[in-house]
Amino acid sequence: MTHQPVGIRSVALNFPSIVRTNDYWQQNYPELVTEAESRTLAKLFKPAEPAVNQKEQDLLWSEAIRPYLSDPFRGTVERRVLAPGETSLALEYGAAISALEAAELSTDEVDLMIVTTLFPEQIAPGNASYLARKLGLNCPAWNLESTCSSALVAMQNASALVQTGEYRNVLVVISCIYSHFVDEDDTLSWFMADGAGAFLVSTLKPNQGVLGTKIVHTQATCGAFFNELVTDANGLPRMRIQTGESASKQLGGTSVDLVRTCCEGAIASAGVSLNDIKFFAFNTPTAWYANLCARSLGIDPDRTINLYPYYANIGPVLPIANLYYGAQSKKIRENDLVLVYTIGSASTAAATVMRWGEVKLGTLPASAVNLNKSVSNILTTV
Repeated sequence: MTHQPVGIRSVALNFPSIVRTNDYWQQNYPELVTEAESRTLAKLFKPAEPAVNQKEQDLLWSEAIRPYLSDPFRGTVERRVLAPGETSLALEYGAAISALEAAELSTDEVDLMIVTTLFPEQIAPGNASYLARKLGLNCPAWNLESTCSSALVAMQNASALVQTGEYRNVLVVISCIYSHFVDEDDTLSWFMADGAGAFLVSTLKPNQGVLGTKIVHTQATCGAFFNELVTDANGLPRMRIQTGESASKQLGGTSVDLVRTCCEGAIASAGVSLNDIKFFAFNTPTAWYANLCARSLGIDPDRTINLYPYYANIGPVLPIANLYYGAQSKKIRENDLVLVYTIGSASTAAATVMRWGEVKLGTLPASAVNLNKSVSNILTTV
């Protein structure tokens, strides 16, 4: 059976207006910085306990994290967070419009929209119907969630549906609103941030688009992060992100095996080799994760990108951001082979190999990182 070429046609990002640096906590919560090593973030991100026969994955994790142990912020420099009055829906709308404008498509030409909102302002449901109403869509729109792997899981769904001919143009919209679900006086807030991204999936030129995908569950990380229902100062319900007691061991003990399983599986499915890949868009939920992935696969760090110091952890938006800046910086060009990897706690890990098409990039908001000034210094610093 011959498959038509299906993949990404346009990519866009959107960020809230506040750029919060570490100075915010140093000025407003100086005692938190002083006591950082006894707080949540330091407990979450620490080397594995040394052992006589230490496993390779624990050793790689410990070596990757060690350069950041002297920094209470664990490598975070900036993060974008929602200002009063800004919402996940508004961020998604801006990203969606930007992706459509880049692709030169109208809302009437969208046949399906898949949305991940991690997390919406309301406890449930997700934003799909609300965003469809705001965009004025007349097509189906549904929610899909696989935590930080949502973008790749949505891409696999979208690609398969276009392959069947059921839909032509599928708009995928992803947002991450972590800042509203952590407390400012918890060091966990230092690595949590907000943002949104969108991409359009449709048919491309021959031999372009998605070539292979490997997705596995991440049951070994169940409980590393969890949400509890609390009440805010006004007595209204809200969710709060917490970390489990074994989170550090769970994350460090599974990261290497998962990246190898997914990336090697996607490469095999695509019928290419590791050396054929031009650019790797690894998940970057921490300052050292891109380096960990590169070392796990034995590739040159120059073949990837690390945006974490400037955007912190924006969850499922990370792969979209890494692809966007990879293309904008010319590290990805048309017909290059690209591998995207994501890892989501208590959900899925996923890798996709694609041959990059003539992808159009949306316009960045004013609060985004200036590529020429900042990102050029971190493109290969992983």
